[in-house]
Amino acid sequence: MLEIAAAAFIALGTLFFVAGTVGLLRFPDIFCRLHALTKADGLGLALIAVGVALLAGTAGAVFRIALVWFFVAVASATCGHLIARYARHGVRHD
Repeated sequence: MLEIAAAAFIALGTLFFVAGTVGLLRFPDIFCRLHALTKADGLGLALIAVGVALLAGTAGAVFRIALVWFFVAVASATCGHLIARYARHGVRHD
């Protein structure tokens, strides 16, 4: 039963990653693309991390998974902010 729940979380997280990628390819401007990527990928990573944590054997492994998720979430938010700030100032390299 635990493996089924983990597989469901991982599959749902993968769907969010795919949705973010589709948004990146289909949306018209950088701000819409950035929104699709940061939201969908952040939730996708969280769902995959929960699925993998359910399969982890020890509390230490769960802690390391949570730590990786935290650092990726902070890095993603920081990069998203920097990209949006760069784009807002009108510097374009199309």
